[in-house]
Amino acid sequence: MAETITRPEATVAELEDLSYELREKLLRLCGEYDGSVHIGGDLSCADILTLLFQYGMHVDPQDLRNPERDRFVLSKGHAAVCMYIAMSMRGFLDYDDIVRTYGRLDSAYGMHPCKVQLPGVEVSTGSLGHGLPLATGMALHGRRNGMDHRVFTLMGDGETGEGSVWEAALAAYSNDLGNLVAFIDRNRQLMTSFSEERVRLEPYPDKWRAFGWNVIEVDGHDMGALVNAFDSLPAPDSTVPTVIICDTIKGKGVDFMERNLAWHAGSLNEQDLQRALTALADGRKAA
Repeated sequence: MAETITRPEATVAELEDLSYELREKLLRLCGEYDGSVHIGGDLSCADILTLLFQYGMHVDPQDLRNPERDRFVLSKGHAAVCMYIAMSMRGFLDYDDIVRTYGRLDSAYGMHPCKVQLPGVEVSTGSLGHGLPLATGMALHGRRNGMDHRVFTLMGDGETGEGSVWEAALAAYSNDLGNLVAFIDRNRQLMTSFSEERVRLEPYPDKWRAFGWNVIEVDGHDMGALVNAFDSLPAPDSTVPTVIICDTIKGKGVDFMERNLAWHAGSLNEQDLQRALTALADGRKAA
């Protein structure tokens, strides 16, 4: 029997500091990299990934094969940089190595995460709409084998317009997978448009309820609310899967990026980097 893994202890204030640090590191990488980074969607999910890696998940960076560990699937694979940095802040990866090698042909740190290249990454992702089906299968395996861990996935709201998501949602409900938790980065933007212009998702929470899921709605940038939402999750041996719909802002923390379609992906020159870091710091002081 593997040793039980405890999750890290952190206060809301400490998590807010870590989330700020994550955004600052994201911006600095974006300024270093000679190419586009999916910075808008990275910034919108920074608080969620901080919650998961610094508070929520039972996982030990030094014991990655422990069968009792919680699993995480980054369904919105284009947010890989945010996940890499969140993992580095928890001790899985080396931040300087990420910055030095990101996006190179021979780098382990690609624009989408690769399980083969990076220990600690459970699944290679990037094709949107596949994360929930994969997480459902992992949760079903755990349930059938009497395991007590949770499986988490993070999706973008745009990808939930795909049929594979709803097939998985129905399968999770039909198999009583209370050990499955889906976070949705509901920033309401796609690459070149706003999500409701393409696929009308509203009334969005009601759709998940209709598929039998426990639904939690939360401000995805309010760390206290995120912690409360996590702490209210049913036990892993419960029979109803949970979706946490996080109301977020694409480009959160940088005023000229927020809700700006031009910043789905991009790069920062030195002037823009300093402008972005100043905006981030000013927002932190005002909070």
